[in-house]
Amino acid sequence: MNTIRQISLISLILSSSAFAADLALHGFVDARYGLRTQNDPNKGDKTLEELRLQLSRVWYQDLFTATVRSDFLFDGVANNHDQLNLETGKGPVDLREMNVQFTPVDWMDIKAGRQILTWGTGDLLFINDLFPKDWKSFFAGRDEEYLKAPSDALFISFFPPFASIDFAYTPRFDSDRFIDGERFSYWNGAALTGTDLKTERQDEWLEDDETAARIYHTFEGMEFAVYGYDGFWKTPQGFDPVKGKNTFPKLSVYGTSIRGPLAGGIARLEGGYYDSRDDRNGTDPWAPNSQARLLAGYEHEIIKDLTGSAQYYIEHMMRHNEYCDAYPGPSGTEADENRHVLTLRLTQMLLNQNLTLGLFVYWSPSDQDGYLRPGVSYKLTDHWLMEARGNFFFGEHNYTFFGQFEDNSNASLAARYSF
Repeated sequence: MNTIRQISLISLILSSSAFAADLALHGFVDARYGLRTQNDPNKGDKTLEELRLQLSRVWYQDLFTATVRSDFLFDGVANNHDQLNLETGKGPVDLREMNVQFTPVDWMDIKAGRQILTWGTGDLLFINDLFPKDWKSFFAGRDEEYLKAPSDALFISFFPPFASIDFAYTPRFDSDRFIDGERFSYWNGAALTGTDLKTERQDEWLEDDETAARIYHTFEGMEFAVYGYDGFWKTPQGFDPVKGKNTFPKLSVYGTSIRGPLAGGIARLEGGYYDSRDDRNGTDPWAPNSQARLLAGYEHEIIKDLTGSAQYYIEHMMRHNEYCDAYPGPSGTEADENRHVLTLRLTQMLLNQNLTLGLFVYWSPSDQDGYLRPGVSYKLTDHWLMEARGNFFFGEHNYTFFGQFEDNSNASLAARYSF
């Protein structure tokens, strides 16, 4: 019955062109179906079974601009149609944007409300971008735009003569939409499981808040930036042994980046120091150690309509010896002091750029695991798009980041109608 009601609603909206024209609505209808490519004893065969309607509207006024963009969906895998949680994206409605933007003075812009925030230089790797991500959508094969989850924030941009300054304040902590057992199995510290991950969230307004800032300036084609963040780990990296729940320890991040043209392409370098404030000594077994992270990347058009990019990324754990001494998990599953990741993206446009072939590869030589994201999309008309996508994980061990998801490997098909 839920499926019938969702389809009836979407059909009604699409059939009423006058309704859309009067309200100046834009959006799309998107249908996706995905299956595991191998058996997972902890989960069923389906990774995607959804019908999604997105509607967006922008109001331009003399003093402000208001935006609303929301998804309405039937999700046959999550099976939580009677629940609604706008923070986690669960339920039949996912409010992507609802904000107002205005310019009180010439040198300042303000946007307040729900919005998608991002900065940094990485391609599907993030160091100073501490805004929420949706890893369940990413691994399931939804459109790449859904990797970025919304923030309920105040975003202010300043434009003094010497640089540009961005400031983001989130009055209540917005975590990632992380892997929690709803759709994918995961490593729980001792074994692979598909049970719901129990967490204790920071949810006090103005007390459990986040602050992020960026100062950037372009000089002779090169963009230089420094970043700061004060809040919490975006995924539940900690654990409370008394309550038996995973936690989000306190975190501050300080970083910098540079990006600009080099040898006909675009080069980027980004670094950050992750100050894990709950375990600066590295001796607490229930809190993550501090880290230093570095990313170097380069993008170039190899031939006409074929673009390639590569990245090298490293996480260096501070006080690794103390971490090993305090490690509470099974022997042999400790994290390495240095985690290395290499990525490669290839994008080929064909048939007057109506056909797109893509491949994104993650490979960690230290963890001996990886993740392949092949995809093909074809634009039938200005309105219709067909897509096939894969998410294939591999690894020598089931306790490494990508290795734990090997049984979650999946392939999906999608059709989208935009209006």
